[in-house]
Amino acid sequence: MNFRDLSPTPPMGWNSWDCYGAAVNEEQLLANADYMAKHLKDYGWEYIVCDIQWSEPTANSFYYHYFAPLCMDEYSRLIPSVEKFPSSANGKGFKPIADYVHSLGLKFGIHIMRGIPRQAAHQNTKIKCEGVTAKDIAKPSSICLWNPDMYGLETHKKGAQEYYDSIFELYASWDVDYIKCDDIANTEIFPHDPYSAREEIEMIRKAIDKCGRDMVLSLSPGPAPVWEHEHLAANANMWRMTGDFWDEWDKLHAMFERCHAWQEYVQPGAWPDCDMLPLGRIQKTEELPQYRNRYTRFTHDEQITMMTLWGIFRSPLMMGGEMRENDEFTLSLLQNRELIDMLKNSSGARQFKREETDGKGEIIWTSKGDGCKYVALFNTDDKEREITFDINDIAIGGVKYSVWDMWKHEEYTETDSTFTAKVNSHGARLFKITLN
Repeated sequence: MNFRDLSPTPPMGWNSWDCYGAAVNEEQLLANADYMAKHLKDYGWEYIVCDIQWSEPTANSFYYHYFAPLCMDEYSRLIPSVEKFPSSANGKGFKPIADYVHSLGLKFGIHIMRGIPRQAAHQNTKIKCEGVTAKDIAKPSSICLWNPDMYGLETHKKGAQEYYDSIFELYASWDVDYIKCDDIANTEIFPHDPYSAREEIEMIRKAIDKCGRDMVLSLSPGPAPVWEHEHLAANANMWRMTGDFWDEWDKLHAMFERCHAWQEYVQPGAWPDCDMLPLGRIQKTEELPQYRNRYTRFTHDEQITMMTLWGIFRSPLMMGGEMRENDEFTLSLLQNRELIDMLKNSSGARQFKREETDGKGEIIWTSKGDGCKYVALFNTDDKEREITFDINDIAIGGVKYSVWDMWKHEEYTETDSTFTAKVNSHGARLFKITLN
């Protein structure tokens, strides 16, 4: 199977980062898996992803404990901390958790950092390559600027590819379905060489292909360089277009420009990624009181804008909030079958129009469906606006049209040409247009 066949539509799931940061544990993973199986699986949501620091016993907040000892096996491979993931004891790793997630009809993923643990290089521990140690393949000058756990690899040295092969052999034994690889796609991290992790991306691709298990590969963080779209699509299933996305209007507004830049390169199996959805209860382990354990700061209208843009652009959807604390509105966003059908089955999404002054105005996106067209109207102004759309501009080729409101789930109007909709400040309207 070609790896792109693993994600014919944008992956949908839950990731632990937005709500638990570095502190996620087994109970939280399994409980969110239970929630997804009960409330979201039937809508297409399927991945449960354990984010960063699962190998650090002392991780207890959103933040990293610099140079904290990590749990590692005899071949310099990180393994889950028993303190946080008790079922991993006795060398079982993430296999028991993966088994439970699979028993629910879902899939399991983990976060990794590129490279090899710094502590392995300093301790000169062995790897699964005869005559080579961790120190031999570590590249101390290749470091992550925000997490000190790893060194990049000396990619041309004996043992480098073998090390990546060995960690994916381990993940395959755990029955992992999804890998989020971090510190590997951000052009801002390496200003002297905007895509310096290119060779490590290729090594990871080779290791996954060799490991004997199908795994979706996601690359983080962004912004990934648009000019490398062919290389990204040749090696990964999805990649971030942006840095960490949080519940701030400015970040959401900036996503329109990023989606416009990437719109030509959205294709089955290779998905530019707008990042996680900071919905519901987030940052439960945050230390700063102004951010800690809060509901998303996005207004309802801004949440609809986010879901509409992610949906029509066809970004992967990764819920970031603690799902057990979803309110009715949050759940309604995640259970919108019409939006999910558009996400899975539309094509050719384009920014049709953008008219703004000082970042305030209107933006229109369109895409094609099966026997229909989709139109998304966005109001980036601070007040309500009426936005008008002429259906003739997308050339369906008929006389009479039905306009269906995909958030209110009702017929909006029947028209022979144009329609006008009121759109709330920072809000969106999403319509499905069919020929009568």
